[in-house]
Amino acid sequence: MSKLEIEFLGTGTSCGVPSIGCHCAVCQSRDKHDKRLRTSAIVRYKGKSLLIDCGPDFRQQILRASRDSLDALLLTHIHYDHVAGIDDLRPYSYAHNFPVYARQDVIDHLHQTMPYVFGTHLYPGVPKLDLIAIGDEPFMVGDVQVTPIPVMHDRLRITGFRIGPLAYITDCKTIAPEEVEKLHGTPLLVINALRWGRKHHSHLSIEESLAIVRQVQPGRALFIHMSHDAGFHNATCQKLPEGVDLAYDTQIVTVPD
Repeated sequence: MSKLEIEFLGTGTSCGVPSIGCHCAVCQSRDKHDKRLRTSAIVRYKGKSLLIDCGPDFRQQILRASRDSLDALLLTHIHYDHVAGIDDLRPYSYAHNFPVYARQDVIDHLHQTMPYVFGTHLYPGVPKLDLIAIGDEPFMVGDVQVTPIPVMHDRLRITGFRIGPLAYITDCKTIAPEEVEKLHGTPLLVINALRWGRKHHSHLSIEESLAIVRQVQPGRALFIHMSHDAGFHNATCQKLPEGVDLAYDTQIVTVPD
């Protein structure tokens, strides 16, 4: 039986945890599980290592990762905390262009945010990227089928991904019923859960994410993209239902196919 492995490079929201200028108990915690860099992950499956998002903490994350090999980048959307580390993909493009899969609107925005990478006369050493437009249909990265799962981040369309036994969704506020159906029964659901209690205009709260978990009924659910208001890792995990936990930075989870 083949297996999928996901390594969580970061599990924090856009400010990270600790947040600059905040001196709350969670931000001051010495527990490594409460240190949350910006959300990103590596999915290893069928011989491919797929990076999902590449935020401002990418260099630090990949240097501490268990393995640093990467074959492609999958982008969920254009927000800075998910794309700001793309320049650090330069070492992966020395031998050949590094493939980046994203919706066309994300590709268009990358040309605006990283114009020095796509000009006519390129400065030596810039990352060489092969930008590959995706839609809502499944696509292949080598032998790995990736199925886009569109969700909404307030009014911004975000791309989640179904990869074998894994469904990975971040920056979600609402999911259409037909997309929930695609997730039903997935062995591992990874989904954003910003904080307890107070609702947010563009992110699911922990309570809202739990409601989706009840709809999807995955084998296991792990929450990501958390702020300090998600609380201490260990205390929050004790409050969550069986089979649901907060993910943490550097965590590696293996899922049978």
